[in-house]
Amino acid sequence: MSVDANRQPGADDRADRRRFQTVRGTNDTLPDDQPYWDWVRGAAQDVARRFGFRRIDTPVLEETALFLRTIGEGTDIVEKEMYTFRDRGEDLLTLRPEGTAPVCRAYIQHGMRTLPQPVRAFYITPIFRYERPQSGRLRQHYQFGAEAIGDASPEIDAEVIHLLWSLLEELGLGNLTLHLNSIGDADCRPRYLDALRGYYAGRLADVCDDCHTRYEKNPLRLLDCKQERCQPSIQGAPTPAEGLCADCADHFDTLRSVLDLWGIPYRISPTLVRGLDYYTRTVFEVHPQAEGSQTALGAGGRYDGLIAQLGGPPTPGVGFGSGIERIIMNLRSAGLTPPAGLAPQPDVYIVYLGQAAHTHALRLSAALRGAGLSVSLSTGHRSLRAQLRAAGTADARYALILGDDEIGRGAATLRLLETGDQRDVPLDAEAVRRAVTD
Repeated sequence: MSVDANRQPGADDRADRRRFQTVRGTNDTLPDDQPYWDWVRGAAQDVARRFGFRRIDTPVLEETALFLRTIGEGTDIVEKEMYTFRDRGEDLLTLRPEGTAPVCRAYIQHGMRTLPQPVRAFYITPIFRYERPQSGRLRQHYQFGAEAIGDASPEIDAEVIHLLWSLLEELGLGNLTLHLNSIGDADCRPRYLDALRGYYAGRLADVCDDCHTRYEKNPLRLLDCKQERCQPSIQGAPTPAEGLCADCADHFDTLRSVLDLWGIPYRISPTLVRGLDYYTRTVFEVHPQAEGSQTALGAGGRYDGLIAQLGGPPTPGVGFGSGIERIIMNLRSAGLTPPAGLAPQPDVYIVYLGQAAHTHALRLSAALRGAGLSVSLSTGHRSLRAQLRAAGTADARYALILGDDEIGRGAATLRLLETGDQRDVPLDAEAVRRAVTD
């Protein structure tokens, strides 16, 4: 659609005016919400640092082929949920629908296999999926994710799970359930998939249309269907654990023993498979007490074949993604609030009466900000009562009051708003700074 930049507003424009809102499935994060976000992001970065993970940021845009090759063409993400388009150079691009594949692409592209292994990386990034918006899951949402690439041991699986578990516990979220399963590897899974197809062959009339497609393209995901009509078939299906080879069984047993050693409780969930094609062996989800199909606070697993799928050398990896919006939703539901100090609170709110006081207030506000204080300055020509009311609304610690009398005696009135106590301080930035910070 072309737009005429020279077109003058007229009656038709006025009639067509409407109130713009956020695109469906997206949210504004307002200033009052930011303390929760700062809290979760800060805790995530701190916990990741303690586990030896370093931050990585990848572009929002990737070649579509990256996700077709790794996520799988038979998955809901690829077939229904990706934001994909051709740019002006006719390149087919996709807004990142998940975080693991881009990190693996970066691992190969930048030669990170030469670094000490495993490479431990974390990210906090927007994720885009065209799906039905629901509680805690939006079409643009944010994930905290962690990846450990270059180590095949079950101990590193346990470490990644421990990182996620530690973050949620540190934020104060209790009554969590870790769901755990192993889905085998390239050696033992083909035999299991044959058994699964054989089981479903006579039950296709009982399952949804999507499961008909899964039966042909990706039978493992038959166990991941959330449709009510498919649940009886899922409950009676053979499970991946029944077909594990000796190596996969040993890997799973060792993982469980490490989790036991660290005191992390878990529940074996035989039908847990996750929704992405690249998972091998370990898969897991962490749910709050009020469980449901869309309540996971974090989920992930092992992806030992993914780097090779992207053209790199065979390299094991394991990781998880955790939705920040969903974590915040659970924090609010539990009545948990950000620690003191995260909510923005001006140190000083400067109140003035008269033009001379206004000039002093402007000069003083700049000097106090330069000295490191958070300062709000009243604007306009409101009454003293209105300005003090605004200082209280801004949740300032102190109100600094300037008027003709104060300027005449070279001092300002500093009022502690919580108690109403006040005293005179010299009309000097350093004196005010000392009075506020002492």
